[in-house]
Amino acid sequence: MNLPPVTIALLIAVSAGYMLQMFIGGPMVAWFALWPLDASAAGLGVSFAPWQLLSYGLLHGGLMHLALNGFAIFMFGPPIERLLGARPFALYFALCVIGAAVAQLVVQGLGPEGPPIPTVGASGGVFGLLLAFGMFYPKQRIMLIIPPIPMPAWLFVTLYAAVELYFGVTGTRTGIAHFAHLGGLVTGLLLILYWRGNLPIKPKRRLTR
Repeated sequence: MNLPPVTIALLIAVSAGYMLQMFIGGPMVAWFALWPLDASAAGLGVSFAPWQLLSYGLLHGGLMHLALNGFAIFMFGPPIERLLGARPFALYFALCVIGAAVAQLVVQGLGPEGPPIPTVGASGGVFGLLLAFGMFYPKQRIMLIIPPIPMPAWLFVTLYAAVELYFGVTGTRTGIAHFAHLGGLVTGLLLILYWRGNLPIKPKRRLTR
């Protein structure tokens, strides 16, 4: 498979970020993970910084976390990049990562006080890709791994979003940034609706698909 350039760059970036995280360790997390807005108040030597809205997407919570996100970028990135073009695709992925970060910061700010917990991973961008694939290729069949059941892309994305919302609201499977995932998905939805001209603010050039 000939991967388009931005997809290749994303795969290299998340892999390199994880390798640096493994070699350098704590300083990478302290500087580049996404920390809560009030993290500095805990006196642990960590704090929120604006660049973390993007840089946290280059770090991951483990090799399996990286592998799952990398596989999703590998599978869903190429068709979306070829459809949108390299520059809009890069912008789309980046804004989904930022949208996921903003959602996570809001949820952390509304939650109970406790020690600051960093957020890492490109999952917000991945959820944006899943949303885009479900909207642009709704009838395309996707095979689940567990259980191995094929279903159309639109149904897969809808069910996945519903499960994430349920986990987030109920506090099930703690340690996973469910609302960050949803933030990436909602950001992707708003961008696609904007590019299609379905929002009050109209783009200079509409996306016809």
